[in-house]
Amino acid sequence: MVGLRGVGKTVLLDRVRDETEATGIQTVRIEAPENRSLPALLAPELRQALLRLSRNEQAKDLSQRALRGLAGFAKALKVKYHDIEVGFDFDPEPGLADNGDLEHDLQALLEAAGAAAQKAGTALVLFIDELQYVTEEELAALIVALHRTAQRRVPVVLIGAGLPQLRGQMGRAKSYAERLFDFPGIGPLLEPAARQAIEKPVMAQNVNVDEDALVQIVRDTRGYPYFLQEWGKHAWDAAEASPITRHDVDVASKAAIAALDDSFFRVRFDRLTPVEKKYLRAMADLGAGPHRSGDIALILKRKVTSLGPTRSQLIAKGMIWSPSHGDTAFTVPLFDEFMRRIMPGDDWRY
Repeated sequence: MVGLRGVGKTVLLDRVRDETEATGIQTVRIEAPENRSLPALLAPELRQALLRLSRNEQAKDLSQRALRGLAGFAKALKVKYHDIEVGFDFDPEPGLADNGDLEHDLQALLEAAGAAAQKAGTALVLFIDELQYVTEEELAALIVALHRTAQRRVPVVLIGAGLPQLRGQMGRAKSYAERLFDFPGIGPLLEPAARQAIEKPVMAQNVNVDEDALVQIVRDTRGYPYFLQEWGKHAWDAAEASPITRHDVDVASKAAIAALDDSFFRVRFDRLTPVEKKYLRAMADLGAGPHRSGDIALILKRKVTSLGPTRSQLIAKGMIWSPSHGDTAFTVPLFDEFMRRIMPGDDWRY
């Protein structure tokens, strides 16, 4: 069981998922938005995986049993989670995943699904992106269910991706979560890898990059994979001939920042309340971070305790996280620079 976190997580998750599917392993693919329940997301995707398993003659009976369990699971929990919509291929089996208690029913459902996968000589892998948006109660139920399947040696695996606060969320949901999962961070590339990410694709097209241009790209992007892609694209578009020069990168930087401001950053900014924007602008005044909560409060001329709800809301929205007690950091790199661009001057203080 693995939890991925950091910039580039979705790209890596998709690649692992595609490679997993290519081996014939059964996968369930979910992206968790803020306004949907885990049962609602899981039920239709799990149904598809079980229908595929039911075509395996050896696993047919166990797959159909798991589908009966899914019918009972959805009917029992629809009272609590009104957003559950899934087609039923079989009538529920009384007593199988139909108690109406998510923690108990999810255990039974995943165990039945895993038994079918095992009989088919394969495994069931759950891929869940944006896992930080799953509520603590639902996250706890998922952790308990995976713990049970591991104890029973049933081949059910979770590969999840989320923002940096995911480790803490899972630890709060179930204290033993950190013993069950690996949490590899996906952060900036080291300089040699960042340089290779720019050089290798263009060299394949018989194009070179000047050394000072390469240094500037790595510096501007801080080595983050998505930003390397953006700067590389715009540098390629700006260059009229090989090699790509420092001047080309200067032009590319302006274009890349404008593109990020209009989409990547702006989408996040538009979700914020005025109070939340002011909090993030105060953070940006201090730099990239992380920053002590007391220092942010000092800029805003407020008590730390009075800012607690705003900070919690920003964490819930995935805008900031706490790398250690009392510290606050942006989840998105370069967001401090964006906040200074979008809210220039001192008017935001008043």
